[in-house]
Amino acid sequence: MNLKSLLAVAALSVPSLASAAGYEVDTAHSSAGFTVKHMMVSNVKGEFAIRSATLTLDEKDPKKSVVEATLDAASVDTGNEKRDAHLKSADFFDTAKFPTIAFKSTEVKKVGKGKFQVKGDLTMHGVTKAVVLAVESADTEVKDPWGNTKRGAVATTTINRKDFGLTYNAALESGGVVVGEDVRVTLELELNRKPEQSASAK
Repeated sequence: MNLKSLLAVAALSVPSLASAAGYEVDTAHSSAGFTVKHMMVSNVKGEFAIRSATLTLDEKDPKKSVVEATLDAASVDTGNEKRDAHLKSADFFDTAKFPTIAFKSTEVKKVGKGKFQVKGDLTMHGVTKAVVLAVESADTEVKDPWGNTKRGAVATTTINRKDFGLTYNAALESGGVVVGEDVRVTLELELNRKPEQSASAK
């Protein structure tokens, strides 16, 4: 076998990394927010601090992409200390026992230009359930003034808090309940491309 043939065999035997890019969240410019109905008449919004979030995006074969994220449950912030303390208690998140909220993708599907459907397992309050995220991502990367290569993404989903054992509520005299069951979740992410991935893609 000549040298050209040997190189061809070697190329086929080594998986290509050129189409895959690794990213990690810029926590200073990202947020994990939620919205839930209060008293049947208004919405209360809150946020969790993002501990970590990583994305391995394979442009050529999105099915090989992987998304993982971890939030700090005890960081819940709705702008009201008394309400936040109640949310951290055993009535809701029980953050002393379940300090984190985690997501890990099981399937990534491209559904349009810059649009993805990401299925995965969400673990919250000690319960793991399958959820689906609708993700919109910028098609292009940009470089900041410090040489970091960045990309943005917005992920949204709606979950029923009772599916995760968050069942506390109180009835209203007029009918209905104090806290809604459906929770709208929105992740606004600014991602830094990992240097080693940037180098391999050149």
